[in-house]
Amino acid sequence: MLRTLDLVLVGAMIAAATITYQIKHAAEEKLAEVRELQAEIRLQEETIDLLEADWSLLNQPSRLQRLSTAFEAELGLRPIEPEQMAESDELPGRASDFEPLLAEGETDAELTTGSVQQ
Repeated sequence: MLRTLDLVLVGAMIAAATITYQIKHAAEEKLAEVRELQAEIRLQEETIDLLEADWSLLNQPSRLQRLSTAFEAELGLRPIEPEQMAESDELPGRASDFEPLLAEGETDAELTTGSVQQ
């Protein structure tokens, strides 16, 4: 009887060791995958930073002005007229057209703002 119990326990110990090894191996593979993904993310972030720096250099107003002057004839460039942005009837009304903020007869000192009262 003792031999049978010993064999069962040895078998259970070998099975537990095998399962533990498999779990450890799978965890190490996942950790390697995570490290690879983190390296790829870092590379992408560095690439984005580099491209943003390049974009800001390419869009400097002085550089764009030089290019537009150099290629003005070839591209048919000309200055923008104010009417190209909006017609005068599309603009909002003047400041005097809006209702005043204070009611009739009310002064700035009497204006209630919700602050602490004295």
